[in-house]
Amino acid sequence: QVQLVESGGGLVQAGGSLRLSCAASGIIFSIHTMCWYRQAPGKQRELVAAITPGGSRDYAESVKGRFTISRDNAKNTVWLQMNSLKPEDTAVYLCHAQKNRYNEYWGQGTQVTVSS
Repeated sequence: QVQLVESGGGLVQAGGSLRLSCAASGIIFSIHTMCWYRQAPGKQRELVAAITPGGSRDYAESVKGRFTISRDNAKNTVWLQMNSLKPEDTAVYLCHAQKNRYNEYWGQGTQVTVSS
């Protein structure tokens, strides 16, 4: 049974920081590309950051220079360090794991709220 469990969300003031964690089980973590998505009310889900099994990273333009994605294959965990948070970063953040087009998994999400 595959599980992706996010934690670390919460309420923070603009300019503050949060660190999200996603703990994976039931998959061979090291061969999955791990991503963080977010979905705000009334908006489409968007890709925030991705990290490949080899460690290559990619970010949405809106978070470049503020967010950092990292992973530890020994701990089956991926993190999203979020600095200089803005009210527009408010969303549910979801962890996503993908091996190929046929094997992908989602977490339940963690709420991030940034007050102005």
